[in-house]
Amino acid sequence: MSDIPGTALAPLVRGLYLEILSRPIVVVGGPSPSRPGAEVLEVELPPPLASDEAAAAAAMTAALSAWRSARSARPDLLPACVKLSSEGSATWLYPARGIDEARARAAAGDAAPWTRAELGPPTPAGGAAAGRDRVVEGRIALVTGGAQGFGEEIVRALAASGALVFVADLNVEGAGRLAASLCAAEGRTCAIPVAVNVTDESSVAAMFAEAIRAAGGMDLVVSNAGVLKAASILEQDASAFRFVTDVNYTGFFHVAKHAARVLRAQWRCAPRWRSDIVQINSKSGLEGSNRNGAYAGSKFGGIGLVQSYALELVDYGVKVNAICPGNFFDGPLWSDPENGLFVQYLRSGKVPGARTVADVKAFYEAKVPMGRGCEGADVMRAIYYIVEQEYETGQALPVTGGQVMLS
Repeated sequence: MSDIPGTALAPLVRGLYLEILSRPIVVVGGPSPSRPGAEVLEVELPPPLASDEAAAAAAMTAALSAWRSARSARPDLLPACVKLSSEGSATWLYPARGIDEARARAAAGDAAPWTRAELGPPTPAGGAAAGRDRVVEGRIALVTGGAQGFGEEIVRALAASGALVFVADLNVEGAGRLAASLCAAEGRTCAIPVAVNVTDESSVAAMFAEAIRAAGGMDLVVSNAGVLKAASILEQDASAFRFVTDVNYTGFFHVAKHAARVLRAQWRCAPRWRSDIVQINSKSGLEGSNRNGAYAGSKFGGIGLVQSYALELVDYGVKVNAICPGNFFDGPLWSDPENGLFVQYLRSGKVPGARTVADVKAFYEAKVPMGRGCEGADVMRAIYYIVEQEYETGQALPVTGGQVMLS
């Protein structure tokens, strides 16, 4: 790889293929082609590259149009490699159906003639597939807070549904263990760990840069990382309040900002492609939570961001929605024996008369009309719906077992 910013431009190249194929694809950087008969799309880019994404997209689109016109007798033929050149520097990007195939082609410099048929049929309108759980098949996803709790449930389901998932977490060792186990189970590279601290914007930017280097773009970003510090307003210290706000509210801003930049770049070359930012919010974002104001406030604020970003990013084919789950009683957020919510609520006296953790759990289960806590599968059905439904954005979708009903 040369000094052309392939990390910044790979989503544009991926967009070219998304527009042609109407199906997800992976793009990986590699050396110049090593085989004769290479079908290379050569694009000379105007400087300065980093500051004029729109001009780079226009140059790529024009080059592709000329390339296809010159091969009008072979309409099924596709560029097997894209060469980006500017001011004496060059980089090569190789597309393929999945990351293992893309890595193999890039490592070998394989730019042999390539056809649409080799990539399979387009994704049906709306992302629909044989089953709703297949709407993410082939798509590139990223989940923050993906090493545990709801995040782990989401990562596992996306991988099982055929997506390539970046497992983003402050606990990068846990993310690595989860990714390794999923790849072994699926028999393919379906999950890749990446470190992130969502409260640090530079860390979030580095996370997306690493993901783009690995796969070339993104289709679904799930902003799931969140924390909770339950306490009365009469007693909670400001540092705990700021910590909850930094992770749940400011952290979502960081993730959405840098996700949107990647998704906008793809859209510039693929205006018909739809992508998604999903915030895992909470039922506490829909109604207040007694002695839990920092958390509820951060989640209420998150829905305000979702609606605002949805209005802006619709211009770039990006849908922004929130899912508001009920209580995931079996996850570490609730059940951790040291710092879980059952323990926190018992200590804070939030449940009158409760003497044990079991009392607290029974109290909260009784609040749910359907008689149980929210589970990972419930959240995944909502995610699949959001991806499949092209005609919706800016929504906060309750998944609460009837505990919260919108009016």
